Amino acid sequence: MIPLETIHIAHAKIRSTVVNTPFSHAPRLSELSGCEIYLKKENLQVTGAFKIRGAYNKIASLDEAQRKRGVIAASAGNHAQGVAMAAQMFEINALIVMPESTPLTKINGVRYYGAEVILSGSNYDEAYGYALEYGTQKGMVFVHPFADEAVMAGQGTIALEMLQERDDLDAIVIPVGGGGLISGMASCIKQLSPHIEVIGVSAVGAPAMKDSFEAKMPIDSVSVRTIADGIAVRDTSSVTLGHILECVDTMVSVDDEEIANAILFLLERQKLVVEGAGAVGVAALLHHKLPHLIGKKVGIVLSGGNMDVTLLSIIIEKGLIKSGRKMKLTVTLVDKPGALMQLTRMLQELNANIVHIEYDRTSTSLAYGDANVRIHLETKGEEHQQQIRSLLNENHYLSSEEN
Repeated sequence: MIPLETIHIAHAKIRSTVVNTPFSHAPRLSELSGCEIYLKKENLQVTGAFKIRGAYNKIASLDEAQRKRGVIAASAGNHAQGVAMAAQMFEINALIVMPESTPLTKINGVRYYGAEVILSGSNYDEAYGYALEYGTQKGMVFVHPFADEAVMAGQGTIALEMLQERDDLDAIVIPVGGGGLISGMASCIKQLSPHIEVIGVSAVGAPAMKDSFEAKMPIDSVSVRTIADGIAVRDTSSVTLGHILECVDTMVSVDDEEIANAILFLLERQKLVVEGAGAVGVAALLHHKLPHLIGKKVGIVLSGGNMDVTLLSIIIEKGLIKSGRKMKLTVTLVDKPGALMQLTRMLQELNANIVHIEYDRTSTSLAYGDANVRIHLETKGEEHQQQIRSLLNENHYLSSEEN
């Protein structure tokens, strides 16, 4: 375990810079999951994620000679912003290597703090390899995002804050990618309150740490693909795996559909913007991956909120369709004056609001004299949509739906 004293020292170092984020009850999520849920809102942290804790503690631990050499890091975004901000505060140079697929919001977040950004590789591990080689050539200090005791100790301060507010929790649910967050937190939890169950949640599309936990040995993935880019780590660190095997009780995983549902739930019901990695714990509860927690008091870490707005808009759009609040139809009608007006009047009578419409009379799949009308409707649930389908059938319209 990371020694408890080391975590306390880290907390003393970072407390003037890092926000003690809210740790509050979530009534609606508690009702849906059957648990008493409390959310640790690291999405509200300075830089928008927990990573500033470990990054600041690491840089604060360097001596003057090391700081003069500058620091380098590899990250999908949140660790990058943490290192960049900490380096700015200590007035030292920072260079961050990020995967080429990193969302622009995270790249801009790093540049905001004055760090230089290099895009390299298709995932974190390829960016990591480039950063190690580049840092060695330039003599810079590498700040590892998870396999470093100072970094893990900084992340462990989240558990200190949670347990200072609530010492009666039965379980704490923590996102897992490279394992730095759960290593630091689990070390703290098991030394302060060993009865608390520590549960890690990974993405199905990045299974390395979960597979390694179950096999009790490092197992790397061939590739990773998940909307939870903050935990999209391909290779397992033997350093963090050692802490996880010692301190973590349970590991589960959630897929992208479940993560997207959790992001939308947190946005709509909790009024919180949470990125994919930060939402995996809520996804596990919403989708019944942890049934043994029913009736228990559970803390969940929302690890970050640096959500790519483009992805968020897609998640919202799909969520509206799945929940019956949006409907996409293609209707075939006779291409003559008044035909479109007749169709829209029918929809108006059912209080279906048209938000988008396209008219196509040239598709090769159409009979001559016909037209396809592609319509996006705002609707009021499945029952309302069924009324629309029935009315179209009664009036002999050929129609199809997009999912």
